[in-house]
Amino acid sequence: MAQMVQESKSLWRIRNDYKRDAEGCIRCHELYVDLERQKEDNLRRMEAILRDHLKTVEVRSGVANPFEP
Repeated sequence: MAQMVQESKSLWRIRNDYKRDAEGCIRCHELYVDLERQKEDNLRRMEAILRDHLKTVEVRSGVANPFEP
C-alpha cells in the first residue's frame, strides 16, 4: 500500500507539474509521457495484486472485502 501511495503521488506530480514544465523540450516531454504510462501500469499491477491478496484474506477469514461491491 505504501508503494501505491508513492507511485500515485509521483504520477500526480508528473501530470500536474513535470509534463507542463517540460513542454519546451520535446525529448523531456516525451520522457514524462512515457513515465506517466509506466506509473499508470505499475499502479494497475499493484492494485490487481492487492485485490488478489484481499480476496485471499476474505476467503481465509470469512470477512467480506470492503473494497469489493
